[in-house]
Amino acid sequence: MTSNALKEVWTYRELLYFFAWRDIKLRYRQTLIGAGWAVVQPLSTMLLFSGVFGAVVKIPTNGIPYPVFYLSALLLWTYFANALTLSSNSLISNAGLITKIYFPRVILPASSTLVSLIDMALGAAFLMAVMSFYGFFPTWKLILWPLLLIPLILFTLGMGLWLSALNVKYRDVKFAIPFILQLWLFATPIIYPSSMFPVKFRFLLFMNPLAGIIEGFRATCSQGSVDWLPVGISTSVILPMLLFSWLYFKRTEAEFSDII
Repeated sequence: MTSNALKEVWTYRELLYFFAWRDIKLRYRQTLIGAGWAVVQPLSTMLLFSGVFGAVVKIPTNGIPYPVFYLSALLLWTYFANALTLSSNSLISNAGLITKIYFPRVILPASSTLVSLIDMALGAAFLMAVMSFYGFFPTWKLILWPLLLIPLILFTLGMGLWLSALNVKYRDVKFAIPFILQLWLFATPIIYPSSMFPVKFRFLLFMNPLAGIIEGFRATCSQGSVDWLPVGISTSVILPMLLFSWLYFKRTEAEFSDII
């Protein structure tokens, strides 16, 4: 990202906050439980996974109770999936604004990334309650959460930038994303621990940027220690990917008003 581009985004920072706040209000308008859906979604999936893959299939969790094992991973996954879906459609859903006034277009996918942080914060509070029930909270390892969430947010932003720009030109992206997310869920150690993979293939697993981050975050929610090597491998993929996405977005930005 060039310094001029960052300065421009900073100049329009109030607009970024406005879009984020607008999306938050629209998201839960005319809903019965409002922001409670931020807890219902990972909770229901956690119960399903605990029942099917825990009680029936009996997937090993390295001593972590099934609710903590699954909820800690689903908290991050739910944020990623929701933010990616919102940000990838952000340019299309704001087509009227893009064709009428100028502002840094990157603000739209960036605001979608911020909106989903509210849901994750609510889910994190529920996760801490579940951790307390199993005797894993309070713990000093919670101070590591920001270190693990920052690369997750950057990766989500990078994917959102790339897919939102791609979606302007190829509307198939909108329909492909749910299918891609379904496959990505099973390619990420959410249902299973990374220890189920043979050691010689584990490096390939952690080339998935979500894999190392989720494994590291899960370790902070239990009595285990964080293995920083997988986190480092996954994080090393994020920065080049973010740079590529930014450059692609800026290269195609001038065409948005004509195509959209």
